[in-house]
Amino acid sequence: MKKLINKPEDFVRESLEGMALAHPDLIKIHLDPNFVYRADAPVQGKVAVISGGGSGHEPMHGGFVGKGMLDAACPGEVFTSPTPDQMFEAAKAVHGGAGVLFIVKNYTGDVMNFEMAAELAHTEGIPVQNILIDDDVAVKDSLYTAGRRGTGTTVLAEKICGAAAEAGYDLKQVADLCRRVNLNGRCMGMALTSCTVPAKGTPTFELGDDEMEIGIGIHGEPGRERMKIKSADEITEMLALAIIEDPAYTRTVREWDMEKGEWVEVELTDEPFREGDQVIAMVNSMGGTPVAELYVVYRKLHEICEKKGLKIVRNLVGAYITSLEMQGVSITLLRVDDEMLRFWDAPVHTPALRWGM
Repeated sequence: MKKLINKPEDFVRESLEGMALAHPDLIKIHLDPNFVYRADAPVQGKVAVISGGGSGHEPMHGGFVGKGMLDAACPGEVFTSPTPDQMFEAAKAVHGGAGVLFIVKNYTGDVMNFEMAAELAHTEGIPVQNILIDDDVAVKDSLYTAGRRGTGTTVLAEKICGAAAEAGYDLKQVADLCRRVNLNGRCMGMALTSCTVPAKGTPTFELGDDEMEIGIGIHGEPGRERMKIKSADEITEMLALAIIEDPAYTRTVREWDMEKGEWVEVELTDEPFREGDQVIAMVNSMGGTPVAELYVVYRKLHEICEKKGLKIVRNLVGAYITSLEMQGVSITLLRVDDEMLRFWDAPVHTPALRWGM
């Protein structure tokens, strides 16, 4: 294992400390429990938007804390869910009187711990709503989840919902918008190599020099198929068509009923992409893929979307949700309407995403 670390057990804390020193105008950090929060938090009268998950996926989530996006992010250990006390303390730190939205990726540990944190917050009189992101079309269930995994659409939801909260949406409005973003987003990724978790010191899985894994999870979970490596155009087509041609998907999720004061089960169904849809496209490095290669993928994705009658109206190309040093790529497409597009274009100023300021 070759990594720029000191001791594996100090990796997350030292990374957070360095991040805070690099961006003192944007963020602060709290240790024991760990969370990153806006330098100007709490913002009075504004819904606070919080997300989190295991470390190793940077810049998600801490890199997206700042004006126009997240109010706080809770980093767990590498590829490990944060604990309920992290989310609870973060919620208390950034709650400005208008409630808190938890954006939760669909991994079993994240779901359970964010629910526990929401219950703690409610006992303290802090209104909280949890909205699940489950956009990965590769698998219906995985080693880490019941249902689809939460992946690239998380980044887009954090930006759009963060802007809506900044604009003055109330908690129900921000939660409804987040739910709608999730139902209109789909993602799929692939890996050319594994990655190495510092505490383990060996690759998460093994791939031959001539092999690739299609449908990989962001923790290195297996996907749809392991096969011989193909060209960039062929890989892009496999991912893009799996997303564009994905059928309607129905799932049952748990959400907090603000009026009843209890968890309720809600059945949600998304709709497949159709000719004429406007989309935001994200071509994302899994951590070790050069930007030049990402543009090769985006070139082919643009061609495929045009042939399918989808119009890419905005894009992101770069490393936004990674798996340490894994070489690979994920593609996310989000069907957008005027409201989503307006909040996408709204100013944002975070360590990893900024425009319009």
